[in-house]
Amino acid sequence: MILFGMANPYRIRVHSLAHARAALMAAREAGRIVILDSPAGAAGWHGIGWWRRLVRALAEEFGDVATVLDCGDAPGHALAALRAGCRGIRLRAAAATLSRVGGIAAALGATVEDAPPTGVLDLQEATDPLAACARHLGA
Repeated sequence: MILFGMANPYRIRVHSLAHARAALMAAREAGRIVILDSPAGAAGWHGIGWWRRLVRALAEEFGDVATVLDCGDAPGHALAALRAGCRGIRLRAAAATLSRVGGIAAALGATVEDAPPTGVLDLQEATDPLAACARHLGA
């Protein structure tokens, strides 16, 4: 799959602004491009506003950042995320629903994933997120 114009990018699941900063600092140091993933169901659990604030803070510090907000199996959350300006979302839904949401996303210049990617580094239990990211990125 090609997401945000990148084939097989590195993926890192972040649970906080500190995690996201560590991932992007490690990526910068390693000369790698990463996509930051939210935790599963984050649109419903943490909220779309939380994710948008995190992405805005990162954009101020690092420039344009590729991110994916997981909307679980809630198309309403996916549509709200798109309306809020999220450029990458994940939605687990029936094919017809994915097609409709995907069409709306495409019209807004956004991307929809239908399944979690493989090979993602999840920073939830990382005691040293920067070092974990550096290892994941091969730095």
